[in-house]
Amino acid sequence: MDDRILALIETGSEENVKTVLLEFNKKNAQTFSFPELDVLKKKKLVDGILKCLRDESFFDCHQTCLETVRILSREKRGLEEVFTKDILDTMLQLAGMVTEEELVNNQVPVKDPKVIIEAQKSLCNLIFNSTGIQRICCYNKCVEGIMMRLKTYKDPDLLHEVKFFDMRMLFLLTALCADIRPKLRTEHHGLIYLMEIVDLIMKSNAERNRHRHKGSKRFSKSSRRGRSGGDSGVFPIPCLDDEEVDLASEVLKVLFNLTVNVDKLNMEEEEEAHFMRLVSILHDILLCDTKTPDKKEELHNHTINLLNNMPHASYEELLTPLTDIPGGKTDNKNLQYEGMNMEAVSVILEFLQKKMDQPNKKQRDFLIPILSCLGECARSNRIIRKWMKIKVLPPLKDVRSKPEEGDTLRNRLVRLMTSPYTDIKELVADFLFVLCKENVNRLVKYTGYGNAAGLLANRGLMLGGQSSGACNYSSESEESDTEEYLACKERINPVKGCYESPRPNPMEGLTDEQKEQEAMELLNMMAKLARDGIVQPMRVGTDGKPHPVKHIPEHQKEEDSEETDSN
Repeated sequence: MDDRILALIETGSEENVKTVLLEFNKKNAQTFSFPELDVLKKKKLVDGILKCLRDESFFDCHQTCLETVRILSREKRGLEEVFTKDILDTMLQLAGMVTEEELVNNQVPVKDPKVIIEAQKSLCNLIFNSTGIQRICCYNKCVEGIMMRLKTYKDPDLLHEVKFFDMRMLFLLTALCADIRPKLRTEHHGLIYLMEIVDLIMKSNAERNRHRHKGSKRFSKSSRRGRSGGDSGVFPIPCLDDEEVDLASEVLKVLFNLTVNVDKLNMEEEEEAHFMRLVSILHDILLCDTKTPDKKEELHNHTINLLNNMPHASYEELLTPLTDIPGGKTDNKNLQYEGMNMEAVSVILEFLQKKMDQPNKKQRDFLIPILSCLGECARSNRIIRKWMKIKVLPPLKDVRSKPEEGDTLRNRLVRLMTSPYTDIKELVADFLFVLCKENVNRLVKYTGYGNAAGLLANRGLMLGGQSSGACNYSSESEESDTEEYLACKERINPVKGCYESPRPNPMEGLTDEQKEQEAMELLNMMAKLARDGIVQPMRVGTDGKPHPVKHIPEHQKEEDSEETDSN
């Protein structure tokens, strides 16, 4: 772009400016770098565009000008020098963001939705690509303007795209600027208003499609409890279209940012009530349908991520008393347990199994939040833990196969206990340990000592017993040994976790001298492997954790000495 064109943009007529910018936009529709435009030229171009944006007579050209700004904002180079606070304030005005004070002063926001959306897209790019602009938008009217418009989301004339990019902008700010989260949560009551938006999406869809759900026994939990705006009407679980899923997903991402560092242990009663309500809304989201399977997967992923931030007491909202369901029962009897509907928890378990089928490279990102969520749910709620124990660790019948062999959920989880990804294997082991009420013998029974060794070593439990958290569970027994297990119990190898056929004794027929010679040869071979750095011999200390052994023969002498002393 030469100086002549830049001068034309600065001083030309509306028609000439629009023609030049349309050509630039068409040429650079897929361009993300502008090496021919140095910072000075870019600033001159943006200043010329700003002059047009501030001129009401150039109104027909505003959308085209903002399209150019959106294209230029893709490149990180020089953004802070080019886009000053004055320019950002003008773009916020064009995005229709006004504060409460401006509304009182009768300042009317922009009405053209195309101009609003282009300004929003440009602001999203600028916030994403520049830390300086992020700081400016944290303290200007950006957040307040979004929250003011958020209160009007019930307006049917407000376009979906405007709502979506509002939430996208709020997500970027809360993700990239941690300092703004407390202010948004307390001063602007962001948690409450954002919950209302998700609830509004669900209710509006259910009300619109009520006739499709006649005879259905799946109803919204939050609406049934009358928690939203005093409305105690009963709404069936909705089927969201793609636009509604996109908006709900953006809101859930913002809610995640607002709750990620909340102190779960020291909450005030009012704040705890907000979280209880939020989980009841998340319960409904887990049960809702979508037009396409991919959107349902996306929605569940964001929901489970957010559940990880919830305080333990709120997980009870994932359960629905059967007495609250018309007819007092569910369509699937397997989802009924101790008077509760377990459908939402079942959805999370099904989501886990689905993600376990993903290729190994993708498993890590998806499995970590799901396993963490399941572990926290099981640890915090007795009914959830007992029901998941039945589904994940049912009474043992196949005792002749190793725990990691097979296609059941238990088999697949045990295989993950030896995953190369440390975070995955630790979360899986912790989840199964919680299902076993943190009892070592019970965990070894279902997984085998070899698979459980990592968790036991980390927690100092290699000598058996229970962890310090075992006291948090009820004392009632949940053992339900099957006839198959009891018949083979004496022949089950605790290391492998399965039945082992009797083997011939390799020492049979050897004299005591020959046995001693074989033992010394084994010790010498182990010592050589240790010296060469191939293996590191270990012993279990009194603290229940493994400790390295430097010299095998010396360790043998210590063992003999300890045995003599004990005798």
